[in-house]
Amino acid sequence: MKANTPAERLVNGIIKENPTFVLVLGMCPTLAVTTSATNGIGMGLTTMVVLAASNLMISLLRKFIPDGVRIPAFIVVVASFVTIVQMLLQGFIPALYASLGIYIPLIVVNCIILGRAEAYASKNPPLASLFDGIGMGLGFTVSLTCIGAVRELLGAGQIFGKQILPLADAAAGKMGYEPVTIFILAPGAFFVLAFLSALQNKFKVGAAKRGIDPSNPDSCGSSCASCGNSMCKGKRG
Repeated sequence: MKANTPAERLVNGIIKENPTFVLVLGMCPTLAVTTSATNGIGMGLTTMVVLAASNLMISLLRKFIPDGVRIPAFIVVVASFVTIVQMLLQGFIPALYASLGIYIPLIVVNCIILGRAEAYASKNPPLASLFDGIGMGLGFTVSLTCIGAVRELLGAGQIFGKQILPLADAAAGKMGYEPVTIFILAPGAFFVLAFLSALQNKFKVGAAKRGIDPSNPDSCGSSCASCGNSMCKGKRG
């Protein structure tokens, strides 16, 4: 997969450099708002929109922004898009806006956004920067949604507000699931993040031992010179 293509940028953000599970960035909203899958996907998509738009704008302006003021300039660009997104959420999705609260304006100083602006958008063309922002945003969204879903399921027996595990009713003598409320509290966020990070690392280490690159489904882990796979030969030819 060629570098800087839209597909490579998407795979990079979702798998290879996932901002939550690989780079461990943006921990404040990750731990604070993922009490439910709805909050996780809402925060993730909000961040993705800001990230993609700011990456595109910074890439377009990269030759006009002096090096000495690049960080303040990046913050101004990001803050402008955050304000737009915040007003749209407040106007059209007030319930989500109320749930995310102060963490929406804090997107301005999210290290994922400033990190991609400094490390990638300021040095690469607009199209690649746009898809880099979308890829990183999707990776962040997937991570937050997974964490939120696990916390919500274990802490309330629900996913996206729908009751999945029937709850116990002592008054009616009905057996059922007893929610583990710690998972919807602050410590639960650390437990779930650690578990999912360990699970991903186990998958990556196991794939590496078998000679498979998880970010490249076409890799088979063997030498191309000795490969007997006719499909591989077709690709090489």
